[in-house]
This record gives sequence, C-alpha cells and structure tokens, in this order.
Amino acid sequence: MAMDIEIRYFAAARAAAGVSVDHVDPASLTQILAAVCAGNPQLAHVIDQCSFLVNSVAVNDMDSPIHAGSFIDVLPRFAGG
Repeated sequence: MAMDIEIRYFAAARAAAGVSVDHVDPASLTQILAAVCAGNPQLAHVIDQCSFLVNSVAVNDMDSPIHAGSFIDVLPRFAGG
C-alpha cells in the first residue's frame, strides 16, 4: 500500500498546479490544500472554487484526517450539464 496520498487535479486545477498528479503526506484536507497551495497563488485561487472527492466520496468535513493510500480528486466548477 502507498505511504502517501495521491492528489489528482482536473481542468483548471491541473493547469494551475502544473501537474495532473501530486503526492503528499497524510493530514487533513485543509492542511494538504494549504501545503500544495503554498507558493502558488494561482492554484490557491482555483482551489477556493473547487469541490473535492476523497476515495470517490464527496468531502463534507475538511478537517477530518485523510489516510495514507487515499486519493483526492480536485474538481473545479464545470460549465454545462
């Protein structure tokens, strides 16, 4: 099992991050997002408008711990329907 968390960026979040996938240490989603946005104001702006899935489940509590081996999908607002 992986000892880290995989973040998968989509659409505008991928463009702002400059990568489609990143790996971080386990922490709460709030802490993880602060870490990946540090030094990247463009990503921080996009992240503020995103929704998040952890292991394919919508996140309701940004402060709950995310464990090693999990994955986070970062989903910007999408146009259309």
